[in-house]
Amino acid sequence: MKKRFMAVLMVCVMAVSSFTACKSSKTNEAKTVKLDPDNLVTIKIWHYYNGTQQATFDKLLEKFNSTVGKEKGIYVEGYGHGSVADLEKAITSSVNEEVGAEDMPDIFSTYADTAYSIQKKGKLADLSEYFTKKEISKYVDSYIKEGYLNNDKKLYLLPVAKSSEIMLLNKTDWEPFAKATHTSLSELKTTEGITAVAKKYYEWTDAQTPDTPNDGKAFYGRDSMSNYFVIGMKQMGKEIFEVKDGKVTVNTDKKLLKRLWENYYVPYVSGYFAAYGKFRSDDVKTGNILAYTGSTSSAFYFPQSVEGDTTSHAIDYKVLEAPVMKGGKNYKVQQGAGMAVTKSDDEHEYAATVFLKWFSKKEQNLEFVCQSSYMPVLKEANSMKSVDKVVKEKKIKMDSKTYDCLKSMLDNFDKTDFYTTKTFENGYNMRKVLDYNLSDRAAADKEAADKEIKAGASRDSVLKKYTSDKSFEKWYKGFCQAMKNAQNSK
Repeated sequence: MKKRFMAVLMVCVMAVSSFTACKSSKTNEAKTVKLDPDNLVTIKIWHYYNGTQQATFDKLLEKFNSTVGKEKGIYVEGYGHGSVADLEKAITSSVNEEVGAEDMPDIFSTYADTAYSIQKKGKLADLSEYFTKKEISKYVDSYIKEGYLNNDKKLYLLPVAKSSEIMLLNKTDWEPFAKATHTSLSELKTTEGITAVAKKYYEWTDAQTPDTPNDGKAFYGRDSMSNYFVIGMKQMGKEIFEVKDGKVTVNTDKKLLKRLWENYYVPYVSGYFAAYGKFRSDDVKTGNILAYTGSTSSAFYFPQSVEGDTTSHAIDYKVLEAPVMKGGKNYKVQQGAGMAVTKSDDEHEYAATVFLKWFSKKEQNLEFVCQSSYMPVLKEANSMKSVDKVVKEKKIKMDSKTYDCLKSMLDNFDKTDFYTTKTFENGYNMRKVLDYNLSDRAAADKEAADKEIKAGASRDSVLKKYTSDKSFEKWYKGFCQAMKNAQNSK
């Protein structure tokens, strides 16, 4: 009887062990689909890469198609859709099935806000089905987390190349100013410090032409105003978009927003900041500013010379960390589009993820980011040692600005807190308010102020009017209403 009991007990233990092992194995399995190499599954990708980025991406597509793709039965075609805005418009038209719109591609580059809206319409594939937990764990935690758009534990957006913000300076024209005014680069570490230096630069350049008053030059500009609001608020201890369970509360803390107003609107209207071209690197090229805060990927476009109306001169550059609000924590923006897969059939979804896994692997991913000033997405790839190895082995001719920009970011990677807002309904529309509300107001008021000064009004009295508390209150009220309208838009 005892022997029989022990035998039954042993069978039960083995059965439980077997069940547990199967369950554990299942949680680490990824969905696969058998494809036929003789009948290729064609995958279309829409992206916004251009120039060297596109050339490198196309080269990698060719490599994939001739190796892994050929072996498994997958052929990938890449289609550039101009700028990010152009691509978003094309995707939106496809999603809404507008007249004349192309069919949705199998894979497309997109930001989280746009992906969130598309996913709500049931158009995105759940990528988590095609990845094991081990594969997911290899990606930088904050990068992969961004792709979980809802609380449903489903992955809708895969990081393939990320970026942050950096500050780039025209070192050549900075040096005589710095020497004459005893100004140091350390003064550019804070947002308030940049404002103070920009005022000093305006006054110094204005003094160069004593017979022509009020012709000082702007020192600084920035590309993304939404990043200024999002990161500026976060650095000061608040989230402008507080998201819980997909619902957003807009933080319009008056005191903090005034600090942001004082360090963009006020210096802009005063002529210390400027924005003329499509990007601030354009303004450096024309000599309208000396420095700007922009995406790490913009380093490639920093000019080699300043081209004036009648003269030009070569310039050197300096890569600096993006500024922090005085007394704030060193948060940096996490940005850069990921890749989403259109919900379709098992064959196309699986084929799409096979390519994305391959493209985000260390060797391919580093080859791409070395030509684009983006940052790699795998934990094992985020070091200059990895970058240097790929550059040497692949004999990549890496632009010096891109290299220095990557070095600045990756050398400080483990010491940096990267931040991006969570996704929520109408997030795209609300971010657009951040992008244009204050900057458009500043540009319009700068033009009006200049006309008044040119007509003979005192510069001090004009600026006092535009930068007064009353002026702030007017903007603040309009800003809050614009945010409310965007939040409630259909």
